[in-house]
Amino acid sequence: MPEYLAPGVYVEEVSFRSKSIEGVPTSTTGFAGMTRFGPVHYPDGPTTTEPRLITSFTEFESVYGGLEALHAPTEADERLSYVAHAARAFFMNGGTRLYISRVFAPRGVDPNFDYGIATLPIAVSGTTATWTARWPGEMGNAWIKVEVVRSKNAAYQASEFGNKVQVNGAKLGSIVEVITGGTVPDGNDPLTLANLAQISIDATDGHQIFNRGGGTFLPNSTDIIQNLTLKVTVTTDDQRNKAYDSLETSDDTKRYIGKILQANNPEDENAVVYLDWDVTKAVGNDIDANLMVALQANSGSRLSGGHDGVVASAADLAGEDADPDDPLIKATGLAALGEIDDIAIVALPDAGALGDLDESHTAVDSLITHAETLRYRIAVVDAPPGSSMTQIRNFRGQFDSSYAALYHPWIEILDPTERPAQGAPPQRLVLPPSGFVTGIYARTDIRRGVFKAPANEIVRGLTKFEANINKPRQDVLNPEGINALRFFEGRGNRVWGARTMSSDPEWKYVNVRRLFIFLEHSIDKGTQWAVFEPNNERLWANIRSTIEDFLLVQWKSGALLGSKPEEAFFVRCDRTTMTQNDLDNGRLICLIGVAPTYPAEFVIFRIGQWTADSQS
Repeated sequence: MPEYLAPGVYVEEVSFRSKSIEGVPTSTTGFAGMTRFGPVHYPDGPTTTEPRLITSFTEFESVYGGLEALHAPTEADERLSYVAHAARAFFMNGGTRLYISRVFAPRGVDPNFDYGIATLPIAVSGTTATWTARWPGEMGNAWIKVEVVRSKNAAYQASEFGNKVQVNGAKLGSIVEVITGGTVPDGNDPLTLANLAQISIDATDGHQIFNRGGGTFLPNSTDIIQNLTLKVTVTTDDQRNKAYDSLETSDDTKRYIGKILQANNPEDENAVVYLDWDVTKAVGNDIDANLMVALQANSGSRLSGGHDGVVASAADLAGEDADPDDPLIKATGLAALGEIDDIAIVALPDAGALGDLDESHTAVDSLITHAETLRYRIAVVDAPPGSSMTQIRNFRGQFDSSYAALYHPWIEILDPTERPAQGAPPQRLVLPPSGFVTGIYARTDIRRGVFKAPANEIVRGLTKFEANINKPRQDVLNPEGINALRFFEGRGNRVWGARTMSSDPEWKYVNVRRLFIFLEHSIDKGTQWAVFEPNNERLWANIRSTIEDFLLVQWKSGALLGSKPEEAFFVRCDRTTMTQNDLDNGRLICLIGVAPTYPAEFVIFRIGQWTADSQS
């Protein structure tokens, strides 16, 4: 209670309303798997390796690479980038927020792992400046173009400094080109070290000093002096360009190349390469000028040594938790997605195509365990490609979880990376359904709400399903919790099932499980304020009011069954839900009951004959 120690007027703020609960997002999705490039944890790599939030496929391409095939486990092998295709399908089908946890499996054997980091070493001043790919992957074998950008003649005579020649625009650390005669270099003409000078600033009056060869000199009034900067253009094998302008080679400048293109530069977290350059190891004079000359001389070269590793195993996809005792050891794979609270849907697009049924089973088991352990997310499961009716039923029979849903069959698309020759048939790819289905989950949540079953929804971006599921086949699959993807004449390709992989009839439907995940997570986050409050009737009433207000909104939106709120839900938090022992041990127990809406999976019309003179 506030203290009142002196006479006066005291104005206090009090609350006469219950706290509010904000619904958590339900459409945010997470994929873990192999990509061509992008953030991934590896020894001595950049420290920012957390999964990135992607909001469009264009953004995915800039961070994780495009749809081109991966070369794994060897350079001679080609493997579809299932995660990239799944991301494309996700956004095409209505998804808006996607986290990607990249998985990379190095080549070689511990401790001689080869992480496929592309490099381009350049000899400079007795040491090496190395263009280095920021992440593992063949995409890191980028081309580096370094151009010199020259200003116009910037020399002038400064009367305030006794008519000494100075340079407009030059500052501490700038490299300038001093031309005493002959043809004046222009554009990206090759640099001559003997013509370069570095600017320092006199501490007494601030005039510019020209440094070269370990000494200083004073240019003539007839000399032409040009400011020099670098433009670095990085081009990847998918012909994406990224340019960095106005770079300089001295660490005294704002646009120092070692700062702008550094491994952990927060200003450009999507940089393909960085310059690994330790100026303290360089020897001799004119080190910064030598670096500029060397970088230009090696322009147009390509990094080498980058590769896509080997095919990730089930253990790689599951990943490992971060080391609490070492902040440099980050979580990987699915474990990295587990650190992101917003994710409500998870998938492993690579799991069905690991080349071994036992590996695929283990990967799916890890995915389901991940969803069950974290409670507030659901797993979308892919079966192995080309599964027959017997194989898909046997695969489904190995799992039992209300936190997972299985979709069958795989989906065929036209290869978006190929342009077939005139008259040649287009190339076709077969992809796992998880990317398409998770996008439909997100689309349904955004348009209708999490309580709407993500079924009877159009699947976009395909040519056909790998297998034709007709009604007799679905009569077998549906009772076993295998959600069919079907084509209907005149109605297109649709998701035609909304069941979980659970044997418990109470959790038969995907939308019911996801509705409870939404309610539980929202109440969890929205009632954190109650911890350590006095556990008495006032708190209980506040809790009841807070949750009832939240559930009333859900009922009005159509998420709960009942013609009035009393039929849709109840909230109890009083002496009937807690014993004195609970109170003595600091426990507040609130009992909540809700009546979810179930999907009309079977729409039945009963029709009989009726004569005109029959009595109704």
